[in-house]
Amino acid sequence: MRQPVVEGTFYPADRERLVATLDDFVGPSPGRSTPSLVAPVGLMAPHAGYVYSGRTAAAGYRAVAALGRPNTIVILGANHTGLGPILCVDDRSAWSSPLGLAAVDLDLVERLIDGGIAATRAPFDREHSIEVHAPFLQHIWGSEIKIVPLLVQPTDEQRLIDAARLLTECLGKRHSVLFIASSDLTHYEADEIARSNDRRVIDAVLGGDVGAFLSLFQRERHSVCGIGAIALLMALSQTYSLDDIRLVDYSTSGDTTGDRSAVVGYASVAFTRREDG
Repeated sequence: MRQPVVEGTFYPADRERLVATLDDFVGPSPGRSTPSLVAPVGLMAPHAGYVYSGRTAAAGYRAVAALGRPNTIVILGANHTGLGPILCVDDRSAWSSPLGLAAVDLDLVERLIDGGIAATRAPFDREHSIEVHAPFLQHIWGSEIKIVPLLVQPTDEQRLIDAARLLTECLGKRHSVLFIASSDLTHYEADEIARSNDRRVIDAVLGGDVGAFLSLFQRERHSVCGIGAIALLMALSQTYSLDDIRLVDYSTSGDTTGDRSAVVGYASVAFTRREDG
């Protein structure tokens, strides 16, 4: 199994403290008794330390939890180390957190590997962008959840479209699916500059055009760490007709620390179908 590496730094290592923190953020297990999702849902959410980005992440999770319970959760992580291929999957049986084990959907992982996605563990070993989401998922939906951990590096539009098509084919008739794109936004700019930069990035996400989103980064070189993950979620949103894309919450680290000289930006964005409400 994959052991946690940022417990005690990004989030509490003590189970009781972690539960209390998550109760404060999202409420006591809000999604365990809800019916299954009737259609796929997407969520872009941040992955910084909970003290900085936890409330923005929680706002996104509350929004998707209100729609239903996912049976499969595909977490598209940022690859901070650059290790491994453009897209890779972790094939270990579970991810551990202070709240227990989050089982990996090995059937879906095997389908992805058969479809050409590389299984390699090293890029995941020190990567926090997926790990920090596990306690949220376990707290909201219980330890019976099944996850698929994928790391995505920035790449061209066609490769992302191909990856979205493969994921769709491998998921087949599964409809109760939550896709999470894990990313923070502008890094270490003055708060006013970060908010201006992030507004352009968020507007590109809300526009739903993968090519336009990628072109923004080619022109402006924004310091967003999960470009590939966000773009793949956008490609998946086109595949699944998730045409209602809305900003749920935005903040910067300056909102927590009071220091606005060099902040990091955070956003939660929900992707749903208009016809599903």
